[in-house]
Amino acid sequence: MVSTHARILVVDDDEAIRDALKEILEDDYEVTCVDSGLKAIKEIKHQLFDLIFLDIVMPGMNGIETLKQIKSQEKNLDVIMISAVDRAQEATNSIKLGAYDYITKPFDHEIILNRVEKVLLKRNLVKEVDFHRSQAVSGQGQTQIISKSKNMTAVFELISKVAKTSSNVLITGESGTGKELVAQEIHNESLRKNKSFVAINCAAIPAELMEAELFGHEKGSFTGAHKQTIGKFEFAHHGSIFLDEISCLKPEFQAKLLRFIQEREFTRVGSHRTIKVDVRIIAATNTSLDEMVREEKFRDDLYFRLNVVPVLLPPLRNRKGDIPLLSDFFLDKFNRQMNRHVKGFTPDVIAVFEAYPWPGNIRELENLIERMVVLGAEKQFIDEKDLPFDLLIHGESIKGTQKGIGESKGLIQARHSFERLYILRALQNCRWNQTLTANLLGIHRNTLIQKMKTLNLNRGRNEV
Repeated sequence: MVSTHARILVVDDDEAIRDALKEILEDDYEVTCVDSGLKAIKEIKHQLFDLIFLDIVMPGMNGIETLKQIKSQEKNLDVIMISAVDRAQEATNSIKLGAYDYITKPFDHEIILNRVEKVLLKRNLVKEVDFHRSQAVSGQGQTQIISKSKNMTAVFELISKVAKTSSNVLITGESGTGKELVAQEIHNESLRKNKSFVAINCAAIPAELMEAELFGHEKGSFTGAHKQTIGKFEFAHHGSIFLDEISCLKPEFQAKLLRFIQEREFTRVGSHRTIKVDVRIIAATNTSLDEMVREEKFRDDLYFRLNVVPVLLPPLRNRKGDIPLLSDFFLDKFNRQMNRHVKGFTPDVIAVFEAYPWPGNIRELENLIERMVVLGAEKQFIDEKDLPFDLLIHGESIKGTQKGIGESKGLIQARHSFERLYILRALQNCRWNQTLTANLLGIHRNTLIQKMKTLNLNRGRNEV
């Protein structure tokens, strides 16, 4: 069965027909029955339906006129006409007015269920196509989590446990630590894995459009609303929705999100119809929601609803064992994307990477390696000369990563590292002309030669 939450409206003035259809459908779907076209129009103004069974012959407003009014309000709502055998021509003509199909009395149980299944499969397919089009426009993609760090072991264990539930999850961590990847992994390991994973960056959506983006809107509900649009929560039905940078939500929308979490229902902007959906909410933030709650910038009741299962991601500087793994992963990724053949990294480069604190975390590392693949020499290793100077002389980089060294030895190590990098850059800028380099540094050429020996600087090793 496609969806046990699908809603079906049966419209027929004959009570026996209504009861027969309800008996066939109610085990698998939510069924509402009315006895006239006017009541049907009223129902669809206040409730969302996936399918309507509509009798052709009814007193007052007949089925054809009801169909026209339904289609004027809900162009994409599927309608199956109910007809007697001698009304088959009218039923066929109704398809030209937008009906999906027709059935004739008396009903066959299997035929009814088969028609419903076809309609719902078609509706789901349309939603999936629309969703994937929107994802393609936003450029969202998927990447696996790369790690062997002990600090990530607890995260993996928590993902495995929480994925088996439908509890809300709040992922916290610095920018660039991979919060969306963790959210995607929770979804991929859950029972919802075959349904949609919808990611929303709350900071990227203007406050005045947030409700329409998440809950959808009706045609004409505001300036620029040229057609009915399904919101992201509806796209994510039976799946998961990822709300990144949740701290950016304005207070007025925080209240609406809280109501949705409590009731699991919403109304589109410009509509009175209630829409129920089943979604798993995974939120993320790089700021302290605790502090925002204390400062009354974030609702405490919403915070508690979101923070059912907290997941804290460590920064890259606390995952040092992962840096070589991630570096190789991104190198391979960009080599393939750009059809390049950069061979790898020298040990000195990896040492610099492991000493650097990576304030931008994994995203900063990824961007740096993309740049080095673009600028790097084909079939050569990336060396210190290829690194940005600010990366080389960063305070953490020149300290070294050795443990157990005394304070005086640490200072010597820092001075040695800085001097080596400074002279290396001067040599590179002067194309390894020792006289020009010595003049640039303001030292005698013999002094430069001696320092090059001491610091193990030579063109064959340090220049490709």
